[in-house]
Amino acid sequence: MSEFFTGLLLFAQEGGKAAPGGSNLLSMLFPFLAIGLLFYMLLLRPQQKEQARRKGMLASIKKNDHVLTAGGIYGVVTNVHAEADEVTVKVDESTNTKLRMTLSSISRVLGEESSGD
Repeated sequence: MSEFFTGLLLFAQEGGKAAPGGSNLLSMLFPFLAIGLLFYMLLLRPQQKEQARRKGMLASIKKNDHVLTAGGIYGVVTNVHAEADEVTVKVDESTNTKLRMTLSSISRVLGEESSGD
């Protein structure tokens, strides 16, 4: 207990200055800052770019686009209700089978040339 008070007394006498060995706070924080920067550059930034690309793809879906759903179903978009977050996809030409699904269940837009049949 007396060591605590002695240390406190020395701290007060020096005017609150830290000991010479502990004054290099920046050199201690540099590895943490470097790890944080690497974490951002390798994990967060690419994920944000991918989310922005996907959001743009979903916003640009229109009628007659060939799409692939998250469940692996190929189809052609017949109707888009962006405000209701709903899209109708025609999956079979012969029976005129259509599926209503959420817009986020579209995995990829394949374009006009691919049909998947």
